[in-house]
Amino acid sequence: QVQLVESGGGLVQTGGSLRLSCAASGRTFFTYVMGWFRQAPGKEREFVARISTSGAVTYYADSVKGRFTISRDNAKNTVYLQMNSLKPEDTAVYYCASRRTGTNDYGYWGQGTQVTVSS
Repeated sequence: QVQLVESGGGLVQTGGSLRLSCAASGRTFFTYVMGWFRQAPGKEREFVARISTSGAVTYYADSVKGRFTISRDNAKNTVYLQMNSLKPEDTAVYYCASRRTGTNDYGYWGQGTQVTVSS
């Protein structure tokens, strides 16, 4: 069982920055691929970014490429999402999730943290 707890959301103006954190429980964090997703009001949840178990490989949605950076610290059981040049369309609840390598399903999810970007 893995528990994920996000933090760092808030209200920011257009062009501003936020850093989200996701702390994981347990001693097997380093074996999980970690991802960030978001869900805006009235929209389906969408993929934002993911990072490999070692942190060497990252992948981003086109909508955030060049503005967001995902990273992880396996010693701290934490994954981060640095968000720069924020836009109103980035407003959403952001979730972190984990999946085992070799699988496609994210089996563990956090409770989400709200990010609001004002225009």
